[in-house]
Amino acid sequence: RRLPLSVQSFRHHPVRFRWLSRTYPSPMAQPPNASPYVATHFSIDVECVATGVGHNARSVAQIALVDQFERCLLNVFVKPPDGVTVHSYLTPLTGLSKELIDTHGVSLHEAVTRLRLTLPKHAVLVGQNIAKDVQWLGLTEFADFAGMVDLAGLWRVWNKQYNSWSVFGQDHLVTTLLGAEVASQHDAASDALKSVRLFNYYQWLKSPNGGGDDALETAKERLLQTPPQPSFAKKNPSFEGCCMGNRKTCTCGAPFFG
Repeated sequence: RRLPLSVQSFRHHPVRFRWLSRTYPSPMAQPPNASPYVATHFSIDVECVATGVGHNARSVAQIALVDQFERCLLNVFVKPPDGVTVHSYLTPLTGLSKELIDTHGVSLHEAVTRLRLTLPKHAVLVGQNIAKDVQWLGLTEFADFAGMVDLAGLWRVWNKQYNSWSVFGQDHLVTTLLGAEVASQHDAASDALKSVRLFNYYQWLKSPNGGGDDALETAKERLLQTPPQPSFAKKNPSFEGCCMGNRKTCTCGAPFFG
């Protein structure tokens, strides 16, 4: 049976994603005339399954790598370690299922080995809380890649009302800035693509063609003025018996890190 587009392996067959409408002419998303294309920025996204009821009980289950030209270079599923039971696949958050993992999953060691073979040393990684994805995979800055750009910091807005910085989740950034509907289910490949487009949009806005700093500030103000939708964890403090890690409604009592 053929898998849905978002879960096929594209390493040797790069495909452009069409489901997320673009509302801006992004020069970074257009490959240069020279071949092969040399990308400098990449997004890594990790999805995890719940291996216990606590919000820290998670195991890597999918890894995706997308470059700045929107080519999905790697999309691999990961089996849980031997002897570890999956309590929930957290499907609304991950798009994962027992069938996908059982049929297509490989060991975490094999998955990370594939990633290291695909990811160039000069890569700058882009993503929402990208340091957490790097931590999950055991990657090392300046050894496996060159640097990181966190979209939460890139798109943060100074909130005069509270005299502090406001940061936003990926879904709010996508719906407000790109004018695109967010799918009811997430997966690593789609989320990595969203990160690439959000980064490309930032770069475009800062360029003369995009309007420069004034256009960027206008976009950030729109983020601040648009009420965000409640996150999955806020709407579901617990899902299938597993705590979702909302600090205000935590059901497991486990510590929070970071």
